[in-house]
Amino acid sequence: MKIPGWFLALAACVFLSGHTEAVDLRIGVFSEVTTLDPHYFQLTSNVDVDMLVYSTLVSHDINLKIVPDLAVSWHPVDDLHWEFRLRQGVTWQDGSPFTADDVAFTFQRARNVPPSPSGGVQQYLQHIKNVSAIDDHTVIIETDQPWPVLLHSLVNIWIVSRKHGADATFGDYNSGRATIGTGPFREVQWIPGDRMILERYDGYFGPKPDWDRVIYRPITNDAARVAALLSGDVDLIGNVPGNDVANLQANPSFTVTSLPSTRLYFWTLDHERDISPQITDADGKPMTKNPLKDVRVRRAMSMAIDRQSLVTRVMQGQAILASQFMPTGLPGTSTKLEPVAFDLVGARKLLAEAGYPDGFGIVMNSTNDRYPNDAKVNQAVAQMWTRLGLKTSVATWPKSVFFPRAAKGDFSVLLGGNSSSTGEPLSQLLNVLGTVHRESGIGGSNYGRYSSPELDTMLAKASVTMGDDARNGLLAQAYEYAFGDQVAVIPMLFPTTSWAMHKGIIYDGWLQETTISSMVHIVR
Repeated sequence: MKIPGWFLALAACVFLSGHTEAVDLRIGVFSEVTTLDPHYFQLTSNVDVDMLVYSTLVSHDINLKIVPDLAVSWHPVDDLHWEFRLRQGVTWQDGSPFTADDVAFTFQRARNVPPSPSGGVQQYLQHIKNVSAIDDHTVIIETDQPWPVLLHSLVNIWIVSRKHGADATFGDYNSGRATIGTGPFREVQWIPGDRMILERYDGYFGPKPDWDRVIYRPITNDAARVAALLSGDVDLIGNVPGNDVANLQANPSFTVTSLPSTRLYFWTLDHERDISPQITDADGKPMTKNPLKDVRVRRAMSMAIDRQSLVTRVMQGQAILASQFMPTGLPGTSTKLEPVAFDLVGARKLLAEAGYPDGFGIVMNSTNDRYPNDAKVNQAVAQMWTRLGLKTSVATWPKSVFFPRAAKGDFSVLLGGNSSSTGEPLSQLLNVLGTVHRESGIGGSNYGRYSSPELDTMLAKASVTMGDDARNGLLAQAYEYAFGDQVAVIPMLFPTTSWAMHKGIIYDGWLQETTISSMVHIVR
């Protein structure tokens, strides 16, 4: 009889002289790493690895509260200057000392990394004017205006070494030559499409992880990922398909952890062009007038989506309805917005009032390897919009193709999935709906090129409002304007993220869907 690998791994965790010997942790992931450059493309699968290899000045705890990381304390000197005291005794994974000079270098580098399809990390640097090292363990960050979300923005800036990064290219990070951090694991091998291997760095300043090595295996097919868990080829999987959650929960050999995600699934529509590349009239001929620029059309398309059906049938119950970028009740959200009710009759009437009683043709674009059920959601909504009277066709793409094409404006209608990596809504609203300004990073994920002076003014005011209550009130108004009045994007649902693992290990999950290997523990 073949003994499963997971059993042998856990069997190695025996108590010897009062301590436990750590072993390999093998994780089956839905979405693969695309780069090891921590400043280029902020994709969740990339962040999974970045947060193991690198550290930030400040970090989030499981409730998205700001906590120390490389900085142990901080305070505002005045409205435009913050002082950060750095942790002493920290070393890079090559043994060299970490200093404030590395922090200053990081912010210089991050600002000058060519933007990725999603805008990289520039959006989190938009108001940082200068970063200077006062001594080896003190940094001053100067902003160009009072910036209430500075700390939340810093969570997304991974600190890199000047020694290894000064002359490093994008390729040097991907090859591993420059991938030297201060985190709990160091990268030792990346074979795209096959595996990512990281080894524990015992010089890490924080808690020692339970694992000698972490091995990520990209398994994009849902059934294959579950099969790998059942056979013992992997110890833990993320993005458990909804129809497998109950079965795994009932199986005494496994543990399942589920958390509501803060990632919104939504439709982005072309707001900018009069002649949009994938819009045709009812006869399939190119149109000289873009119907998506009419708010009545956007509202009709939203009303024609049966969101509850998407949750029940496509997501197998593993999702909740959405009305804005973040779940209602979180700071800055609006209590006035409700998920749009399904009303096909009303939607058809509104579409006719807008001048399109016979509908028009659209191509609906999405990834097929980025979000759980992304292609299935695309196909389901296509059927709903067909019933509205639109002539729909579905196009699904690997994320490596989808994001560059979306950034170039190749699509008229596309399915997006966006989660606030800062834990607050301001940066998300600026990134997805702010008028595009590449130099500042605003609008980095605004693939529909939505632009509203009114919304920009609201967000600009919120950006300098230091009082939490006042700022959250402004953000709620911005939500009501963008999602209610303008239908700037069409929100649908927040997926529930589930992880499944063999008995003997435990992971409590993370709101932002991340699988943080250093927080996966052996049950003692």
